[in-house]
Amino acid sequence: MKNLPPSATETLKRLSLMIYLVPIFGAVPALYQLWRHQGSREEEAVYRLVVTLALGWLMAYGLLSAGSQLVPGLSIRLLVANTLVTTGYTLTNLGLMVRLLQGRSLKLAGFSRLSRRLP
Repeated sequence: MKNLPPSATETLKRLSLMIYLVPIFGAVPALYQLWRHQGSREEEAVYRLVVTLALGWLMAYGLLSAGSQLVPGLSIRLLVANTLVTTGYTLTNLGLMVRLLQGRSLKLAGFSRLSRRLP
């Protein structure tokens, strides 16, 4: 990366950050990178955002799945809500990937502020 022109280095950096934005699977390496405290401020902000989104999705998924098992009368509605939450999580990550490739900010209202509280 040292011999590359600045535009190629920036593109390579963006592509490496895209790995962390892969829904569900990208949260594990992001959590590991956060734990190691390696990376620039921008990279750590992306790691925190990815982990915050994944934890939010995981909590919603778990609660809606448990609710569908515990309340048989609402199971279909809760499973549909679960599908919508998962779809929203996936589309949010895909939207963040597009914004990253365009060089735009990856801040999300509410989530970026919440992610700053992660150590």
